[in-house]
Amino acid sequence: MLRVEYQTVDDLAPGCLVQMEEGRGWIAVKLRRDADIEDITRGLNAALEHFLADCGWFQIWRGRIICADSPDSPLSVRYVIDPKVDLRACVQVRERRGEVRVHVCPDASADDFARALNPATERFLAGGQWFQLWQGEIITMDTPGSAAA
Repeated sequence: MLRVEYQTVDDLAPGCLVQMEEGRGWIAVKLRRDADIEDITRGLNAALEHFLADCGWFQIWRGRIICADSPDSPLSVRYVIDPKVDLRACVQVRERRGEVRVHVCPDASADDFARALNPATERFLAGGQWFQLWQGEIITMDTPGSAAA
């Protein structure tokens, strides 16, 4: 099973807004609790650009495997502040070939964001279009024994 879990914390290093850790079948994303949502989205975008370049996560789009090195549609995940997103929803995840966009309510706190993003990401991954290559093993949503974050 694949899992991405967001949590807010108070103990990140000074100046650090986002910290990511990866294991078999999971990614843990820590966000600075007292940070502004615009700063968090900028921090996530920077962290994910670096992370995707070095990780083993892939999208399957209409039978094609997409990765960060795919020449015609390199894999990217971007968080964008979107005033059209209502605070009750807080986030909207949109996906297309090689691209995931997470639209975020500008009024959200870091806690709101993490609370909304966890179930949205779980639903997103349940669509079965993603896998992780972890130490030579392909991990999907159906892989038993994958540790949750």
